[in-house]
Amino acid sequence: MSEQERRAAVATLCRPTVSVPEHVITMEQTLDLARSVHPDHPQLDLALRLIENTGVAKRHIVRPIEETLTHPGFEQRNAVYEAEAKARVPKVVRQALADAELRPTDIDLIVYVSCTGFMMPSLTAWMINTMGFRTDTRQLPIAQLGCAAGGAAVNRAHDFCTAYPEANALIVACEFCSLCYQPSDLEVGNLLSNGLFGDGVAAAAVRGRGGTGIELRRNGSYIIPQTEEWISYAVKATGFHFRLDRRVPGTMEPLAPVLKQMARAHGWDATALDFYIIHAGGPRILDDLSKYLGVASEAFRFSRATLTEYGNIASAVVLDALRRLFEENGTRDTARGLLAGFGPGITAEIALGNWSTGREAT
Repeated sequence: MSEQERRAAVATLCRPTVSVPEHVITMEQTLDLARSVHPDHPQLDLALRLIENTGVAKRHIVRPIEETLTHPGFEQRNAVYEAEAKARVPKVVRQALADAELRPTDIDLIVYVSCTGFMMPSLTAWMINTMGFRTDTRQLPIAQLGCAAGGAAVNRAHDFCTAYPEANALIVACEFCSLCYQPSDLEVGNLLSNGLFGDGVAAAAVRGRGGTGIELRRNGSYIIPQTEEWISYAVKATGFHFRLDRRVPGTMEPLAPVLKQMARAHGWDATALDFYIIHAGGPRILDDLSKYLGVASEAFRFSRATLTEYGNIASAVVLDALRRLFEENGTRDTARGLLAGFGPGITAEIALGNWSTGREAT
């Protein structure tokens, strides 16, 4: 492919489909449970304040709360993860493909992201064998980028469709954060996570040609040096124990200039874009990014809605925020926007793109 052809190749991130489980836990229930389960915790009042400050009104979980609060062991938890993924992913994928006007046989790459359970082979192999995808479909499972993986999935699909302009990619994010609940872990960061994270499944297609959505123009990654221990898992016999450093909410101050520089390199002003699809790790993340990026708080309304209604659904957040942009249906053709996911590392995965209804973007 010539350089001119490469520049003309534009991949389009199409409408995402998102599904959350049927079991709901409200903020009030979360606070009551924290008081009843940990009545003698020396930092209970701090944990309750932190949970209240998340702004999460409710979350959806794959098992009733009575089952979620028990710990049958990592093996059984992971078996639940696999069973729930196989039960819930197909419907979401089929709808995302239909919205992109694609069939399973049109897909050349599946990017599957998840940090809340483990399968080998990946769920991608099961999908290919059971859902009508071609046997030569490429597989890219990503397990260790946490919440940043939603942005990474978009970027890797973009890279693939740039290299192969006639190709199509499918992104799937499957997160059952409630299966990582650890009743014996009494660190404040873990107690906070019990009131912040929710479960959800999301999927979206990236078309090498055609489609309505975000025409992806540029992507990049950035890691804040010496912060790899700030968001992490301690992997123990009981499974994944979430670790969250108190310095994480302050990471938007060094990351905002990175977003500005990437936009500047593309000839855009990051403070004056038409839409922003941002990972909602918590309200402080969004408040600080609004401050340091120099944009109105309203610009992050899609991310705030996801956080309020679903909690932090990890890698699926950016896809749900993008779904809300589609549903608002107020974006003009060629509008410019930014998508960013943040996660362990501290890693940022960033994409720039134009809204398009199929006409040429600029």
